[in-house]
Amino acid sequence: MSAPPPPSGASPEPEPRASRTCYRHSDRETGVSCSRCERPICPDCMVEASVGFQCPGCVSEGNRGMRRARTAFGGRAVAKPYVTWALLGMMVAGFIAQLGTSQPVGQAGASPLVWDFAMLGLGQTEDGTLLGVIAGEWHRLITAAFLHGGIFHLLFNGYALYILGTQLERWLGHGRFLALWVLGALAGSVLSLLVEPYQFSVGASGAIFALFGAVFVIGRRLGLDLRMIGVLLAVNLVLTFVVPNISWTAHIGGLVAGLLLGAVFAYLPGRSSGNTARTVTHVLLALAFAALLAALVATAPLIVLG
Repeated sequence: MSAPPPPSGASPEPEPRASRTCYRHSDRETGVSCSRCERPICPDCMVEASVGFQCPGCVSEGNRGMRRARTAFGGRAVAKPYVTWALLGMMVAGFIAQLGTSQPVGQAGASPLVWDFAMLGLGQTEDGTLLGVIAGEWHRLITAAFLHGGIFHLLFNGYALYILGTQLERWLGHGRFLALWVLGALAGSVLSLLVEPYQFSVGASGAIFALFGAVFVIGRRLGLDLRMIGVLLAVNLVLTFVVPNISWTAHIGGLVAGLLLGAVFAYLPGRSSGNTARTVTHVLLALAFAALLAALVATAPLIVLG
């Protein structure tokens, strides 16, 4: 038995559409598809595109095919100076740890933390136990950079790191900036080891002077007005030799490292070289500088003890 025809002017009822669910969330119905792969996506999976929406998978695939932005000196573009912030945090943490171990011991009433981790080439305890880098405590070469002689010492170095570090990290990228800071701190400690081996010293001054040197060289490469940096550097160099109880060796060692590494990052291997060649050159020369510092540390017993 056939059904009667619909009344004149009436349209037949539409057939219900099959429901679709998000391909990532099977319990969520949706009527939106990815404009690239056409798979159904729910609101939580929609990523706005130039036309319509894309799913997270297509967005990730598209990003892999894009070349990341590079700085003028070959590093990846930096959105936030995370390395600078991390170093500042470590310096503050080191000072707080010093306050927590304020019981004076050993040379000049140093706290236990300073006694164990400050820069010292060679020393000994009252019972004759040898201390220092020459005695095998190589960690002192870098741990001293996270300790400070007082709140004003910390504030000065921290402020200088914040001002210089944020700019240099954006110029160089995270990796090159971290290498500059670490090698600057080590260079200051190595010169102290060779010239003033029996002197305790703390502070990130070697690394800070490395930043001064690098800013001066890279700023000249960029054609910037560096008169203020030059004045600050000259004033700090004068204070280094005028104010007592300042480790001039840490300052000069760090400054030399900053000038050398700044020149490497700014001028080598040349403008016409690609990013890969530039990165390889910078890594090799930074490693060569680190090897030189290691060789000087290895020969320090012969130099200090004769």
